[in-house]
Amino acid sequence: MHQAHDLFTRFNVDIQGYPLPERFTFPFYYQPHPLCELAAQQLKAYLVHQQDWLHDFGLEGRQGIGKMFGVLLVSSPTGEIGFFSAFSGKVAESNLLPGFVPPVFDMLAEQSFFHAELDAITQLSIEIESKHSNPDIKRLNQELRTIKTDYEEQETAQRNAMIVSRAERKAQRKNSQLNGEDYHKLLDALAQQSVAEKNTLKYLKLEWEHKIARVASVLAALTDELETLRTERKRLSNQLQNKLFSQYQFLNGRGENASLQSIFAKTNHPTPPAGAGECAAPKLLHFAYKNGYQPLAFAEFWWGASPKSEIRQHGQFYPSCHSKCQPILGHMLEGLNVDENPLEESWAKDKPLDIIFEDDAMVVVNKPSGLLSVPGKTIKDSAYTRLQARYPDAEGPFVIHRLDMATSGLLVFALTKRANKSLQKQFISRRVQKRYVALLSGEVSQLSGDISLPMRGDPVDRPRQLVCFEHGKPAQTHWQLIENMEGKSKLYLYPKTGRTHQLRVHCAHHLGLNLPIDGDGLYGQKSTRLCLHAQRLEFDHPYSHQAVSFECDTTF
Repeated sequence: MHQAHDLFTRFNVDIQGYPLPERFTFPFYYQPHPLCELAAQQLKAYLVHQQDWLHDFGLEGRQGIGKMFGVLLVSSPTGEIGFFSAFSGKVAESNLLPGFVPPVFDMLAEQSFFHAELDAITQLSIEIESKHSNPDIKRLNQELRTIKTDYEEQETAQRNAMIVSRAERKAQRKNSQLNGEDYHKLLDALAQQSVAEKNTLKYLKLEWEHKIARVASVLAALTDELETLRTERKRLSNQLQNKLFSQYQFLNGRGENASLQSIFAKTNHPTPPAGAGECAAPKLLHFAYKNGYQPLAFAEFWWGASPKSEIRQHGQFYPSCHSKCQPILGHMLEGLNVDENPLEESWAKDKPLDIIFEDDAMVVVNKPSGLLSVPGKTIKDSAYTRLQARYPDAEGPFVIHRLDMATSGLLVFALTKRANKSLQKQFISRRVQKRYVALLSGEVSQLSGDISLPMRGDPVDRPRQLVCFEHGKPAQTHWQLIENMEGKSKLYLYPKTGRTHQLRVHCAHHLGLNLPIDGDGLYGQKSTRLCLHAQRLEFDHPYSHQAVSFECDTTF
């Protein structure tokens, strides 16, 4: 049993000069509060020097496993400011370590039903594997395939023989010189031949069906038993899963309890994903509520080697995941005064949309950072809607391509259907040349290079993207160094493909440049803006077909 005061950590530096947060952190897009940064530094120092447990995080080039850690700034029941710490999933093969808050439900506890019921499922799996590897099943399957093949060959031969005989009887009837009773005798004989051949086919079928049934019956006795075991294993697994879901009960700021089942029942995916409730944020909030501590702010950081697909930089802060945490935290944050979701606010309502070029065919604009290219679910202000208002009598504007909300730079819109068709064709065939400028959070050591990392969407954490060599679509980027300055690098980026978040992922991923773009709240560290700008566009004018180019610089 963990006493809350044992896990409440006091700051090892004076924090009197730090103002407390006015509202709790919006966990899916945030900059850590300075006190959370201090708490994280203190926890990181502990991770470096602790001798309480052993876990290989993959630092120093080893093949280890990195983990997400979280800190929750709290006010104690007596008003003292400190923090709790947690990790996601298991560390050092345990979900319970000294100094960290416990899981919401400890399925690994000795007295938990989980062990006994999992043992029963494991025993079934062993029995299934044993029966599945029974050599008689393999032998009988092969024997059944051979019998069916032999039967098909004999049946085909019999049917072909019947076709030939039918043709011969037809010829005999047609060419016969017989008359009267002799002709009728011939017809009867030919009919008897036809009946005999059909009977031969009938008895052939019965003979082979008997052979097939005999082997299939023996095989079914073995496979039916196997299927019964599999069905029972599935039933027990679902039963255990639902029992676990009911044990995970989460408090919120109003003191209300809700289970995983009830939380996810309201979503489009009512079955909670694996690991739901085991992330740091739900653990921390539940423990604070349960023990009378007031949550003030929150931050999560990655510690260790980056995963193969996801972008996780050692020591960097990251937002909470969407698929597992968003429904749970949606419940748990009720009753707290939480920061507004910045992704539902128009960041650029007061920023102008500069017109770089316009004629009868098209308009080229410089989209400011924070303005959507097209209307979103909650934000209607966008480059598209502003151009609709500017050109009320045009056939368009037609959307040709897009930039992320946080990315600034050149966008081209068609004003007529004819121009739209020409420009779309150029973008689809990749004849449009694009150049971006980016500022990276660190210095690159080479002058130029190429990145080829296939990408796909992260199915459990939209809108983030993954590097995936198995299912990803090809993505290529060429880059050139402009200059290194004050520990950062300014680059030209030339995307040869146009995948979602391609430049952001290729810069941040450890197999790419391993340096996130400055201000990237998804793959790096959120700041005042994402330092990525679409600086140059080159394509053929949709009417004259003459090459045109546009440039628009930015300062960051």
